[in-house]
Amino acid sequence: MSPGEARSNRVERAEPALRGVELIDVEKTYRTSTGTRTVVKNCSFRVEPGRFSVMIGPSGAGKSTLIRLIAGFEPPTSGEILAGGKPVRGPGKDRQVMFQETALFPWMTTSENISYGPRARGELIDQVRGSAQALTTRMGLDRFRHLYPAQLSGGMQRRAELARAMMNEPAVMILDEPFRGLDSMTKRLTLEYYAEYSQEAARTNLFVTTDVDEAIFLADRVLVMTGIPTRVRTVVEIDLPRPRRLATIVDDDRASELKAGLLAILHEEAAKAFAAGGKETADFVDAYRRHASPTSSNGELA
Repeated sequence: MSPGEARSNRVERAEPALRGVELIDVEKTYRTSTGTRTVVKNCSFRVEPGRFSVMIGPSGAGKSTLIRLIAGFEPPTSGEILAGGKPVRGPGKDRQVMFQETALFPWMTTSENISYGPRARGELIDQVRGSAQALTTRMGLDRFRHLYPAQLSGGMQRRAELARAMMNEPAVMILDEPFRGLDSMTKRLTLEYYAEYSQEAARTNLFVTTDVDEAIFLADRVLVMTGIPTRVRTVVEIDLPRPRRLATIVDDDRASELKAGLLAILHEEAAKAFAAGGKETADFVDAYRRHASPTSSNGELA
């Protein structure tokens, strides 16, 4: 069987369970000491099954709020969120979230942290051990599998958390800027590995970032968000062939065209919020200006 046929079969087997995530006219309003604040309004979009969706937008625009709503950690004020065709009423094992902050158990070793989910569900020990070992090796953590989180660097902790999330094999992986703290080399290798893994497994992903290069490298489609109250302004299809490599994609003419279009839209949204007195976007606008200057080269928006 060819790799293409194998991937097709995986998609067909997964399709009944992987209907993706859909948001329908979602709104989220918080009560504050001075009244109410609407963070999300009239927000509708779909995270398509078996595809890599990336959400990008101004810093502080409400992207992490959307992640909490999809994960079921908070209910929307109005509207509906569906996961696998069913209403989201709370957290579920079908949706795995990886936030920016570390969440490793400090009393467990690297290996124990990575295998925690399947072990807690009582899955076969030998199968769990084998899968955990394979992921530990792929993440370059073999030599550190018996160490505790406090003994690991920040980059190692991030890789261990990613491996732990992958061990649970959720229907939808939700990642909120998970690689922000990694050094450039480790980040590049981790991004490339995760992109390859997601393609092989026909994984459904929603990945939040403020890095345009990262979005273009990972995505099948990019959801470009407005400022607060956030909603989807536009969806951009990333029609670059796979597999991709970060080192070469930055010089690709089509990638450069996509990047210029995304930056133009993001700049418009940041400028709107800034003109309206949105102090939370000031850093974003400054970062964009630095990026747009001839001396900038890393594509980092915030």
